Amino acid sequence: LATPAAGWLRQAAAPILAPEMLVAPVPLHWLRFLRRRYNQAALLSAALARLAGLDHCPDLLTRPRNTRSQEGRSREGRYENMAGAIRPYPGRAALLRGRKVLLVDDVMTSGATLAAAAEACLTAGAAEVSVAILARVAKQP
Repeated sequence: LATPAAGWLRQAAAPILAPEMLVAPVPLHWLRFLRRRYNQAALLSAALARLAGLDHCPDLLTRPRNTRSQEGRSREGRYENMAGAIRPYPGRAALLRGRKVLLVDDVMTSGATLAAAAEACLTAGAAEVSVAILARVAKQP
């Protein structure tokens, strides 16, 4: 499913894609990765980078703190939970300096995880950060 979904994402993101852009997934904490056995954002970002002919760095960011579940939290609670939870992987910060970055994730709810990932990239010197997501959770009426 990653390749067809990445094809759709590539079409949707076409206006923001740039030749020098670096594509990276939103990271999972290693415990969550062990439970799932895969990172769906990494599969999606790899396929998107390949289809778009862009550089891909699957371990650009890391999530060293195992954040509590976001389920049931308010928007503010989600942002507080994610504060400082994502940072550049050691030795990868140099890849960010002056680069345009495209972060890829499967689902966005409040945007807290993507905001934390974007903040980590910008703090490390990224020139610009854009995001591509496959689905957006609708707000309850």
